Amino acid sequence: MNKIPLILLLAFLHSCAQKPWHGDLTYLGKLPSKLNEVSGITTNNGALIWAIEDNGNKNQLYAINLQGKLVKQFKIKNAKNHDWEDLARDPNGNIYIGDFGNNNNKRDNLRILKVPNPDNTTDTEIKVEKINFHYPEQKKFPPKKSKLRFDCEAFFYNDNHLYLITKDRAQPYLGKAYIYKVPAKKGDHTAELIGEFISCTNNQFCSITGAAISPDGKKIALLGSGFIWLFTDFDVDDFTQGKLQTIDVLHRTQQESICFKDNHTILIADEQSKTKGRNLYSYTLD
Repeated sequence: MNKIPLILLLAFLHSCAQKPWHGDLTYLGKLPSKLNEVSGITTNNGALIWAIEDNGNKNQLYAINLQGKLVKQFKIKNAKNHDWEDLARDPNGNIYIGDFGNNNNKRDNLRILKVPNPDNTTDTEIKVEKINFHYPEQKKFPPKKSKLRFDCEAFFYNDNHLYLITKDRAQPYLGKAYIYKVPAKKGDHTAELIGEFISCTNNQFCSITGAAISPDGKKIALLGSGFIWLFTDFDVDDFTQGKLQTIDVLHRTQQESICFKDNHTILIADEQSKTKGRNLYSYTLD
């Protein structure tokens, strides 16, 4: 037998075996190196995706396409990136930056930044409005270890309000999240506690790292590292009382960003972690 074709065949089979595995997610593209720590994404047309990074990164809002390629970027000129953790968007195209990352539950300067529709400007810098808020249930900064549930990495916009889902950092870990409601307008606000949700009890995968609502307002998706918790048939405020479907996407990376491309398609991005991540994916709902 000719050895050369055999060698080529073995090389081909080896390359196939090394093809990256993304579970049930569809790989769309590699994100630019500027988005090593992407923490939030949003879109209003399914073609252009806006993205941010979290604590320690620049005060920049990035636009990428569906292949993950950088299209443009803006500097937020009157607000610092204390810990930007998620993005939301309203029907007018305004973008909300959740500056509410609070790993140690010590912050007393939580805020959401309202960015006027960036699709309507050619400037390289944008000025934002500030929506300040506090959690009335938090009495100490930080609280004792069993009450460390005032970090937040997830929110969405609906009906002139912003819905925040907190991240469990308590000991012991229960996978419990609080659902808060804040008016989507400039000012100082007291967040209203409207519900609680227990995802699961594995602290590697069960903390809520992102949230999104479908364009028709009928689906709400919460994200963990490899899981989607999908709610339907809910009342507007405490959506956790609706129908819940837990989806394992069979891909374990640091997934922190989620949005709906349309009513049936979800977009997800993950952070760079060693040789994995910094990718853009899609997931089609049944």
